Amino acid sequence: MPMLEQEIAAFERMRPQLEREHYQKWVVFHGDDFIGAYDSLDSAAEVAVKRFGRGPYLIRQVGAPPTAMPAALMYQPKYARD
Repeated sequence: MPMLEQEIAAFERMRPQLEREHYQKWVVFHGDDFIGAYDSLDSAAEVAVKRFGRGPYLIRQVGAPPTAMPAALMYQPKYARD
């Protein structure tokens, strides 16, 4: 299965529930698992990086359109470099 296909499918399956319960929150998916909902991208990324390293995992804001990023772009907050 191509990278993130499983995570995107899990997000889509849960979309109605996520929009009811976590609208505008940042959510993290790893495989088929919903990891959690967070108030900021930084909070979501911190959890994802600490738990899953370089991934793959999906971080998406509920209710926002998907954002395409170049593959060369990698989110590395300060705590991921320490």
